[in-house]
Amino acid sequence: MRKPLFALTLRGNRYSCIAAIAASLTLASCTTILTNLPGVYTVDVQQGNIVDQDMIDQLRPSMNKRQVQYIMGSPMLIDFFNQQRWDYLYSAQLGGESRQQKRISLYFDNDQLIGVQGDFKPSVIPVIKTSGETTVDVPKRNLEKTLWEMITGLFGYDSTDDEHATDRSDKKPSPGPASGQLPL
Repeated sequence: MRKPLFALTLRGNRYSCIAAIAASLTLASCTTILTNLPGVYTVDVQQGNIVDQDMIDQLRPSMNKRQVQYIMGSPMLIDFFNQQRWDYLYSAQLGGESRQQKRISLYFDNDQLIGVQGDFKPSVIPVIKTSGETTVDVPKRNLEKTLWEMITGLFGYDSTDDEHATDRSDKKPSPGPASGQLPL
């Protein structure tokens, strides 16, 4: 039989062996120790579609899929075998706390919303969400001159001079009497 590379014996200092076992158990449980230390930053983990009650309150029966997608966003899951059901999942673990999960399922019939099931319930009173977007009126552009014409106009070069020059060069001289011939 082969001999082990090293032997664990308790013949030496028993207190050092107990301290080594206690240290290994403490290091093995670092995750529980680190989550309870003050001042240690833990990352907020959010996954899925963020769904809140305001979004659910905007849903109305007989909305088409496009309108629902505008309000809710693309669904997290679309069942391949049941295309008439959209599932939205949201999972959040904020600040190292326990994980919270929200789920909502939307049911359609012929592209019309017929049902909502899950952790949120739609309100009875219609909710109108005001848009936070602003509308800006853009003045009409002056399209009499191109940008190139405006830049060359700053340097005193006028394109009308160039047009007259090309008009003169485009005219061919009329055929005159050939050499050695006299006009009649």
